[in-house]
Amino acid sequence: MENVPRPAEELAVLDGELARIDARRAQLLARRSYLLTLLTPAAAPGPPVPLVPRVPVRVPETSPPSVQNVLLALGGVLLTVAAIAFTVVSWGPMGTGGRSIVLGTVTLAALAAPAALLRRGLASTAEAVGALALVLTVLDAYALYRVALPETDPLGYTATACAVLAALWAAYGLLLDRLRTPLPAAVLTAQLPLSLWALAAGTGQLTLGWALLATAVADIALVLRATPAAARSIAGVTAWVTGGWALLIACGLSVTAGTVPGAARPGLLLAAGAALGLWVAVRVPAVAFAAALVAGLAAITATGGLLRPAVPISWAVVGYLLCGAALLTTVRAPLPTLAVRGLCAAAGVSVAGAVLWALPATAVTLLGPMSRADRVWSGAPGGAREALGTDPGWSAMTTAPLVLLIAAALLVAAHGRLPASSGPAALTGATALGWAAVLILPAALDLGYAAAVAIHLALTAGALTLGVYGRRSAGGVWSPVSTTAMVCALVGAADVALLALATETATLITLGVLLALLCGGAVALNTVVATAAFAARPFQALLACAAVGAAVALLCALCASAGLPRETVAPVVVAVPAAAALLGARLRRHPVALPVELTAAGAGPLAVALASGHPETVALVPALCGVVAAGTALRPERRPAAGYLAAALFVLATWVRLYASDVSTPEAYTLPVTALALVVGVLRRRGDPEASSWTAYGPGLAATLLPSLAAAWGDTHWLRPLALGVAALAVTLVGARLRLQALLVLGGTVLALDTLHELAPYVVQVVGALPRWLPPALAGLLLLAVGATYERRLHDARRLRESLGRMR
Repeated sequence: MENVPRPAEELAVLDGELARIDARRAQLLARRSYLLTLLTPAAAPGPPVPLVPRVPVRVPETSPPSVQNVLLALGGVLLTVAAIAFTVVSWGPMGTGGRSIVLGTVTLAALAAPAALLRRGLASTAEAVGALALVLTVLDAYALYRVALPETDPLGYTATACAVLAALWAAYGLLLDRLRTPLPAAVLTAQLPLSLWALAAGTGQLTLGWALLATAVADIALVLRATPAAARSIAGVTAWVTGGWALLIACGLSVTAGTVPGAARPGLLLAAGAALGLWVAVRVPAVAFAAALVAGLAAITATGGLLRPAVPISWAVVGYLLCGAALLTTVRAPLPTLAVRGLCAAAGVSVAGAVLWALPATAVTLLGPMSRADRVWSGAPGGAREALGTDPGWSAMTTAPLVLLIAAALLVAAHGRLPASSGPAALTGATALGWAAVLILPAALDLGYAAAVAIHLALTAGALTLGVYGRRSAGGVWSPVSTTAMVCALVGAADVALLALATETATLITLGVLLALLCGGAVALNTVVATAAFAARPFQALLACAAVGAAVALLCALCASAGLPRETVAPVVVAVPAAAALLGARLRRHPVALPVELTAAGAGPLAVALASGHPETVALVPALCGVVAAGTALRPERRPAAGYLAAALFVLATWVRLYASDVSTPEAYTLPVTALALVVGVLRRRGDPEASSWTAYGPGLAATLLPSLAAAWGDTHWLRPLALGVAALAVTLVGARLRLQALLVLGGTVLALDTLHELAPYVVQVVGALPRWLPPALAGLLLLAVGATYERRLHDARRLRESLGRMR
């Protein structure tokens, strides 16, 4: 076999290589010239700098220390696995004495080897062998149990072995202080003896808690006395773990105790933990806040736990809350600042827990009346709780108002001692808590229904008064208390309105009082707008809108009380938008005017809903609303929007009236209107060439085209659709010729819909004859085509929009 290429082939290869070398040389020379110009931009080019060939240096992927550590770790792991297999799995043919001698000899050799290795400077190897020696001592302890002490209690032996091993490893680590593993391992192992001895004794969870707390004390002593940093760090972590575990055990026993003596025993453990935590907070500034927080929580749980078995659960919560309040007296104690803050934080946690306990009662009081919305005027309930319709366990929550009041009082008391940035938040919380306390008071005490409604009304009035006339903060801006009170007043108004729906008398009185309060509050805010513009304007608008809602509700209630049918109530409701329009005309550009008018406009759909089932009344409602909108359009600031709305309402009323009268030929009524409207539009365009085609011709064309389209879709004959199509085509062509947007859009839309209606039966017939797989396939192809030409379609759509935008 001949492997040498032929001369022609070899020549071609050489020519290719020489070409690549020339190209690379030219590239390097160009780069060299550029670098020379950077180095000597102003000087003449000097002698050529010789190019020194650069020998590529292979960068190692791993450093020698890392390779060394990996190898040592793997070696240590393999030796450990071998030792465990030798000890646990198979000892081989050796007898008991031989096995013990072999394992002991290997252990002693492993313990002695790190000293020699350290003298030779092999610290990493000594560390690996030392770790292996620690594992071997554990195996020695296991072998001793299996061979010499098989009848010993496993927990007791394990506790003793852990204590001996911890002492041995600590001495070994102190002797060879350059090894980093023995002392941390000793600290970790020392966490087990006391707990295991307590479990072996079988004296219960309380003894285990004391053992854990004693272990935590030992850990804290190590943190304060030990020299190696690693041992101190691990002891600090284990102190939190063992101490926290002990306090959790004591907390569970205290909460579930059935008697006062039964709660006193875990309470003593909690007190000891609190004392230890406070001592640590004083001695170790780095953890002063956390230690004081834990100490405060332990003290609260211990003290409150003594009261819990002797009183009902509702009063037990009050007891825990008062214990947390008592903890606030430590602010004057001679303690570090962080420790005082930690104790105050513990008191805050107890207050927050008590408030969360009362939260279900507040939620049920606010949302409960909604569950009785389907039983309007069904009769007075038996009491406040029955009026809410939901029972969150009121028998266990009778002290919820007291809890909220105490929490509010604590926030007020703390206001003066908090920083300036936190003081407003405390007052805000106190305001909300006080309002919630009075809100749930009737249900908590199970007062009568009338008393509950009266208290809620009085609470709403008080919150509204505080929100309007509350103290202002610096700079004239509303204080957080005033803002919170205003929010509470609005929420309370909605709540009492729902609560009063149970009886006719309560509904009428409550809605009347709310209407007066909301209107009075909105008017009163006019006096503070200039000095508190930050929040007064929005709340004034909210109060005015709420007053409109109350007026609508009161008007409907009065009509229902008079026995008027629903279709008669509907036109009466339109009086609210009319009144709002008159008020808006007086307020003019006042910021409250627009929200009031928009809110009142919501009465229109309500009136239509009330008139449903009576087409004549349904037609009357949009006509009345159109009159209101037309009157509003007389004001310059409302003219564009109100004018369009009035035209649309009038057209809608006409259509509905034609439908209600069973008119089969609406064109007889709409064409005269359209002709007159188009004449008015032509005159308008002559007087104002800038007027839009929608303003001039839109209402007139819509008055005929849209009703005719609706009639054509229900017409089975061909004459009306044909006539409508011809008319729509003519309108479209005129719009295109005169470049009028309204004619083009309206005519084209009606023409397309009319054509679709005429072709729909044939389309359905064709689709029914097609295979079922074809429509999805066509849809997929369509999506692919659209995706492929997406950018072009966007460009065309943009051009069409610009063309329409240039039309009048």
